Amino acid sequence: MLRTIAVLVCVAVPASTASAQNPSGPPVIVTTGQASIDMAPDVAWVSIASEARASTPSAAQQQSAEAMTAVQAALTRAGIGRTDIRTTGYSVQADIERSGGRTRVIGYIARNQIEVRVRDLTRLGSVIDAAGVSGATSMSGLRFDLADRATAERDALRQAVEDAMGRARAIADGARVTLGPIVRIDEQSQFRPVYAREMLAAAAPVETPISPGQVQISAQVTVTVQIR
Repeated sequence: MLRTIAVLVCVAVPASTASAQNPSGPPVIVTTGQASIDMAPDVAWVSIASEARASTPSAAQQQSAEAMTAVQAALTRAGIGRTDIRTTGYSVQADIERSGGRTRVIGYIARNQIEVRVRDLTRLGSVIDAAGVSGATSMSGLRFDLADRATAERDALRQAVEDAMGRARAIADGARVTLGPIVRIDEQSQFRPVYAREMLAAAAPVETPISPGQVQISAQVTVTVQIR
């Protein structure tokens, strides 16, 4: 019966451990604190590509270059600065047809992909439309984030530590012990931007509606505090 009780105690110990024994020092309390902050995003990134097919590699490259030049010119007119456009991929490959167990090259495909940062989200729809009507063949990877993400992350971490300490104080009060100094703090936070669904470039009669929603910044910490 004593053995069964000991097993249950070990299994039931949660992330917040009251009066845990520290082999190399005084007893401690280990608690886990969490915090989440919801904020409206103020910056977006979108991947835009132009793809061209031709009978020779050079012809495919030329057509893709002309299309991407037109796309970037349209983005500039839509208010996107040069520093907010960067190339993320470029490829030229054979267009292969497979039939009857045989393969043959029927042409070549050139693909040029850029990532665009949009700092004014009120213009995001018009930026996407400008790319679509100027020669882009696909758009994907639209994501929203915070320009000053570091400040939001620190706020979430601060709140998570406060949450952990509040739990530690509650445990100490219940156990009739006094909290001592903090021995250790471990961070397990993961910060991720919000992604929108993929889009296909198309000429729209009205501006493409975009709903950024909110970005959630979450933090989690584990705090170890001495008790006496």
